[in-house]
Amino acid sequence: MDSDAAAACETGESLSQALLCSPQVEVARTGREAIELLRANRFDIILADMPSLADLSDRDEEGMGRIVRLAEGALVVAMAGGASVTAAVGAMRAGAHDYVAKPIAASALATRIGELAQRHGRPRSLGLDTARPQATADFAGFVGASSAMQFIYEQIGRVSTSSAPVFITGESGTGKDVCAEALHSQGPRAGKRFVAINCAAIPRDLMESELFGVARGAFTGAHEDRKGAAELADGGTLFLDEIGEMDLSLQSKLLRFLQTGTLSRVGESNMRKVDVRVICATNRNPLQMISERKFREDLFYRLHVLPIHLPPLRQRPTDIMVLARHFLDRYAREEHKSFSAFTAEAAQQLTAADWPGNVRQLQNLVRRIVVMFDGGEIDLTMLTAADIESQAFAPIHAAVPRGEGRRAILPMWQQEQKIIEDAIAAFSGNISMAAAALEISPSTIYRKRQSWAEMQKAG
Repeated sequence: MDSDAAAACETGESLSQALLCSPQVEVARTGREAIELLRANRFDIILADMPSLADLSDRDEEGMGRIVRLAEGALVVAMAGGASVTAAVGAMRAGAHDYVAKPIAASALATRIGELAQRHGRPRSLGLDTARPQATADFAGFVGASSAMQFIYEQIGRVSTSSAPVFITGESGTGKDVCAEALHSQGPRAGKRFVAINCAAIPRDLMESELFGVARGAFTGAHEDRKGAAELADGGTLFLDEIGEMDLSLQSKLLRFLQTGTLSRVGESNMRKVDVRVICATNRNPLQMISERKFREDLFYRLHVLPIHLPPLRQRPTDIMVLARHFLDRYAREEHKSFSAFTAEAAQQLTAADWPGNVRQLQNLVRRIVVMFDGGEIDLTMLTAADIESQAFAPIHAAVPRGEGRRAILPMWQQEQKIIEDAIAAFSGNISMAAAALEISPSTIYRKRQSWAEMQKAG
């Protein structure tokens, strides 16, 4: 090993160098070499460089599919140069667990592998001797020092310098709006306006004028020319929150705006040139919305250039108390009260909770405690008194008498759920492969999962 390679292993700055330094890594230069390795060995992680699979098929998706079928439960990460929407969608359709745009540092990829492994229920690591920087506890409005958040910070740092569209996904309360503002503030457009528009909060008949503006006399009440959000954000950033709630007819106009960089106000015919960076967010599954014909596939491809997924709070439990203390300090100052800390029992209960409302739910709970009580140490009694969400949504268990020795029969939907979830677990969380084994489409699984969640809420 030469000194440059050794340095790469120590710093993690070069992915290829660091991988070559590891004795646990097998390298295939072509797709056919990769197939031979996969037939002869079992691997925990497969990093598939998509251009290298060109000898397997003219179509990236087909070559990746052959790799996935031989992976036997390995974590499959597709890689390619640049943030290609076509490559990313093709890789995911073929069954890859994730897509990573090159270049990426070894330490960043190692973090990503750890997060994917946690999500899919198998502890894995790249096994690289990479020196990682000190964890950042807060970044551009975010609070958290977990490996999941370190990866998000690194993503924002890389993506913020571009003008390409960003597609943020994540459950409600995970901080998609914070992410959008961080992308703006960390990038070259920070000196210009950041304009946010919530597509779910504006009536559909007013959405077009809110987005693109209105000309005087266009309709009753339009007494003057008015700029829309896109024009107001000229030179800066336009954030479209809850993009999945936008009407299909307006989606086509948004697509045209993204393609041409021009717009016309409602009621006028002349076109106006606008330079904005578009960031959008949704808490819904975009592929499911496409399959249900609620979201245009061509618009998705146009927007889904640089994807960022924000993990739910339950997947980063080490951040829960960091956030709780941050909110406690903040709201105690605002309310002019003195709180010391959380008791060990209260901290344990907070950390063990599922947090369906994510960071927003934790934030509201801590603020409620500060308002309801005078100060001191926060204990279980105070926590229970303020935790109205858990009380409101606590399940009601009814005793159902059964005959002695009679086996309980689950409803059909629960039996179907068990079959599908068992299949997903068998393929290490890979929905595409589970769907193929069950001979159904992945969109069917996404749709059924949503319906099960609704049934459980209703029950």
